[in-house]
Amino acid sequence: MDPIVQSIKSANRILVASHKDPDGDAVGSLLALGLAFIRLGKRTSLYNESAIPAVYQFLPGVGLIQRRIEGPDAYDAAVILDCGDLPRIGECWPTVSRVPVIINIDHHISNTGFGHFQLIDRQACATAEIVARLIRGLQITLDRDMATCIYTGILTDTGSFRFSNTNTAAFAISCEMTELGVDPYGVAQRVFGSYSLGRIKLLNLALNSIEISRNGKLSLMTVTRQMLAETQTQQEDVDGLINYARRIEAVRVAALIQEQPNGCIAPDGRTRFHVSLRSDGTVDVAALAGTFGGGGHHSAAGFQIEATLPDIKSSLLAWSEQMG
Repeated sequence: MDPIVQSIKSANRILVASHKDPDGDAVGSLLALGLAFIRLGKRTSLYNESAIPAVYQFLPGVGLIQRRIEGPDAYDAAVILDCGDLPRIGECWPTVSRVPVIINIDHHISNTGFGHFQLIDRQACATAEIVARLIRGLQITLDRDMATCIYTGILTDTGSFRFSNTNTAAFAISCEMTELGVDPYGVAQRVFGSYSLGRIKLLNLALNSIEISRNGKLSLMTVTRQMLAETQTQQEDVDGLINYARRIEAVRVAALIQEQPNGCIAPDGRTRFHVSLRSDGTVDVAALAGTFGGGGHHSAAGFQIEATLPDIKSSLLAWSEQMG
């Protein structure tokens, strides 16, 4: 960690970015580290290509996150959070790749090791766990705002401490964050407390789309652009729906096949989809995602693909027959 600490202390202008279509860990880590850099007196730019989901708009400093960046000469260093590879930040990645120093901070098994410096801990429960360590390494005193962001990252990435990536550090750091003033009930209410009527209607459509493989070990859930339009919902409303497909008795792997908003339909019927994968811990879905050019963790992974919906389903159902 020492070379990374030194690089950060030497930089005056720092870009901090996390992956597009951000989850709680991506947003929380981005904000916690950004606030820490501001505390250090750095000229700090926070970036995410996507709009921040409504459930994370309560986080301190969220208004600092921009959706555009300047040229590579505007920054001395770029810190990339929660990304398995640099293109995960979105369309600006070629620009970011020319920033003089790139620091890669992540916990994904499939991380490619990009950048000049890497702080990768595949055993960490969330990138927010690593960010908490780095802030301490920078000898910055955590405050309640940073703590709220770190707690939210850990809470969401561990599925409220239910997922297999939940470790001792998840509880230890969360305890420390509450001692700094984080309100666990308040955060949970903001993140999980209520759903819009549109999201409930979307859930209904998604549940009706579920298909089960012949051996009963794979469930497929589909969300299309038409479903979002019909329920007047957004991309962020899809978050968490896959867990319903995973909880079906005897299912070991769930796949959520989501049509992308910019997925132009090709003449042969192909369009762009994102496939999220979740397992019960007995199946390495990161390996499956890797065969399609994606990645992630042992129990949670995903990939992008341009294909027809029937072809995607057929490929996944054929793969499911290999499960013992």
